[in-house]
Amino acid sequence: MDNDHHRIRRRTLFGAAGLLGAAGLGALTAPAANAQAVEPDIDSTAAWGARPPNGTNPVIAGSPNKLIVHHTVSANTADFSRAQAHAHAKWVQDLHMDGNGWRDSGYNFVVSRGGWLTEGTTGSLPALLAGASFIQGAHTSGQNTQAIGIANEGSYHDGAVPPAAQWETLVTLCAFTCEQYAIPSSEIYGHMDFGSTLCPGIFHDRLPQLRDEVETARGL
Repeated sequence: MDNDHHRIRRRTLFGAAGLLGAAGLGALTAPAANAQAVEPDIDSTAAWGARPPNGTNPVIAGSPNKLIVHHTVSANTADFSRAQAHAHAKWVQDLHMDGNGWRDSGYNFVVSRGGWLTEGTTGSLPALLAGASFIQGAHTSGQNTQAIGIANEGSYHDGAVPPAAQWETLVTLCAFTCEQYAIPSSEIYGHMDFGSTLCPGIFHDRLPQLRDEVETARGL
């Protein structure tokens, strides 16, 4: 399976047992018994070799109230491999820590062009699996204590279209995140909704489609 360019773990969440076994994180918050969203396979910061944060990433108790979609304005590579997803995650973290002076990668999660998922801000993955808190990122001014930031590898403000694998994985991640935190699918936004920016490019035009597909993925 490692030769496939697109990886989503198609595991429907029917209760706490499967989540506990998969995550190995101890007492986690179980999804609703009728949850329809599936848990995607997300590579942790340890899996892709992240640097330690410069300081402590704040843990915010409770749930975020929205998701904010971004693009990373990196090259629109044709390399859809897992190795490229990991290299891109390192590029983002280096840019944010060394270029911006931030404590860590600013995005909570990143979706590669090949459909691989990486944890961004350290601690975001276990917090998502537990569903009782989230990690404060540094992705959207004025919203970091309220929102999960999800970035897409690539540059999409010039007419480029995301690969099908990237779009499908974005839908799956958004659906699972909304399910875990009880966020309405309508509360998915783009970066430009909260500031003067071209981010997330074409993804902003597609927000109505994204919300609809997230609703379908959640069985709502």
